[in-house]
Amino acid sequence: MTIRLLGPKDEAALEAFLSQHRDSSMFLRSNVRLSGLVYRQAAFHGQYLAAFSGEHIVSVVAHAWNGMLLLQAPERAAEVARAAVATSGRRVTGILGPRAHVAAVREALSLDDAPLQTVRDETLFALDLAQLVVPKLDEALELRPPQPSDRATLIYWRIAYNVETIEGKDTPDAVAAAGAWFDYLVADGTARLATKGNELLSLSAFNAQLPDVVQLGGIFTPPAARRRHYARAAIAASLVAARDRGVQRAVLFAHNENAIRCYESLGFTPVGDFGLVLFA
Repeated sequence: MTIRLLGPKDEAALEAFLSQHRDSSMFLRSNVRLSGLVYRQAAFHGQYLAAFSGEHIVSVVAHAWNGMLLLQAPERAAEVARAAVATSGRRVTGILGPRAHVAAVREALSLDDAPLQTVRDETLFALDLAQLVVPKLDEALELRPPQPSDRATLIYWRIAYNVETIEGKDTPDAVAAAGAWFDYLVADGTARLATKGNELLSLSAFNAQLPDVVQLGGIFTPPAARRRHYARAAIAASLVAARDRGVQRAVLFAHNENAIRCYESLGFTPVGDFGLVLFA
């Protein structure tokens, strides 16, 4: 078995491997689709190290532009992760992937005692969009893509989401990152906002996309609007729009019980697990 850095000629082999693990490889597959395998210090880029058995990839670790290690490493996780970090020479800011892979890599890199921002075990859910349960809507509710005029509110929501879900901070860098995220959201056009009049109530967005599969992420409802099914309506609207453009499946990972009940009401079922570690 050999371990090496991947390049453009390896894209087909990488996709053949990752597509065998489609529900838990969305970040990896989506990022490669957006940025390819030639690394630049820019959003969605990464250096991809893979273990090969003969000509076939059996494990991959990507050290992403933001310091995250993205894993699909059922074999030789420790060795591939060490090779990825040695190749990049960059700091590890977090680890994301199937739970057992995350645990193996964290131990291999001697990060078990590193200062933490957050550590979380998640359940991985999936839904074939032909089985999407579309809720009955409040007639006063409008479901639309975000617009430039929503900028201030959605940047505030993004900061609040990060503080609530990953113990993020409200700093100038966080505000700048939220602004870049908003610009991408508007340009992409696939997110959906639930609104009544001028009041913004809930956001559903995707954090990874392929032609046939999308991954929900960054879903947020401000506390005063929760438990009124606005998130359910926004999520359903984003998935109906995805289905209309040919997407067949949606995935997400979650641990919050209220959020899980919302997802299950739309037809999502558990299909695996996910682990997230962010270092301080």
